[in-house]
Amino acid sequence: MRETVIYDGSCDHEEIRKIYAQIMDELMEKDSRVVVGDADVGFSVYGERMQAMRQKYGSRFFDVGIQEGNLVGMAAGLSLVGKLPYIAIFAPFLTRRVYDTIFVSLAYARLGAKLIGCDPGYTSAYNGGSHSALEDTGIMRCIPDIIIVDVTDSRMLRWALEERSQPEKLWYIRTPRSIKMKKVYGPAAEFSPGHALTLREGSDVTLLACGLMTAKALEAAELLQKQGVSARVVDPVTVKPLDADCVVRCAQETGAMVCCDNHRALGGLCSAAAEALAEAGACCPFEKVAIGERFGEVGSADTLCAKYGLDVGDIVAASLAAVERK
Repeated sequence: MRETVIYDGSCDHEEIRKIYAQIMDELMEKDSRVVVGDADVGFSVYGERMQAMRQKYGSRFFDVGIQEGNLVGMAAGLSLVGKLPYIAIFAPFLTRRVYDTIFVSLAYARLGAKLIGCDPGYTSAYNGGSHSALEDTGIMRCIPDIIIVDVTDSRMLRWALEERSQPEKLWYIRTPRSIKMKKVYGPAAEFSPGHALTLREGSDVTLLACGLMTAKALEAAELLQKQGVSARVVDPVTVKPLDADCVVRCAQETGAMVCCDNHRALGGLCSAAAEALAEAGACCPFEKVAIGERFGEVGSADTLCAKYGLDVGDIVAASLAAVERK
């Protein structure tokens, strides 16, 4: 556990987009099959490295302009001829806007690609309500056999981008762009689709958290301990496939669960976990720290996080409520 989990509240030294760009540069350098598609958001996603990567890799780093549907179609064609396409654009444009093209041209055709949705949930910040993705995981969960990762930190992001044991698989990778993520996993951490990781043991309540909410859940567990509540923290690693066995076991062992997701409560991790518990007949108090029935708004990430009810204090309050209901 010590070698795997290194959470101490500290953050990466760089914004996650700079780390993403570095990883992609390394992947393109190592494997000529890797191609990168952009839809007029290159600098926003790749930062200062963008121009150098375009010059270095030429046609393997291409920009189609504001034509997200065409970009997905091109990714499908490139995958068909043996390339490894990566597309990184704002999450609402990659999910809501071009869903049918993803479903038919990639998923139905059994073609692999890595689709990276940027600035989900409260991290959309000043992008605006129309540029906010609060429901993207729920939309993408409906695609058969897709792998969905809401990255917890830069270590998990590297794994999600580098993993190629099944190149025919379609991935949706959910990640912030312009923030410094808190470090949760050490270099020895190993990930696998459908296999959850227990980051902290506990006996009174399980905090099931993905993405940015994982570090918040670990912080909440520390505060709960001071109040005499033992909280287990579990990262599902992939929202789909979900490690249903782990979810059910944790609910049965701790007797209460709080699901923490930077996403609408409907459709995302909260829905997936509730489905798993219902199917197994594993009844327990179940609280949700997730975004309610609303559209996105404009504001700083911290402001939106508080407005959407996703702060550490919200996890603590939900945990106490769940334990009280036992």
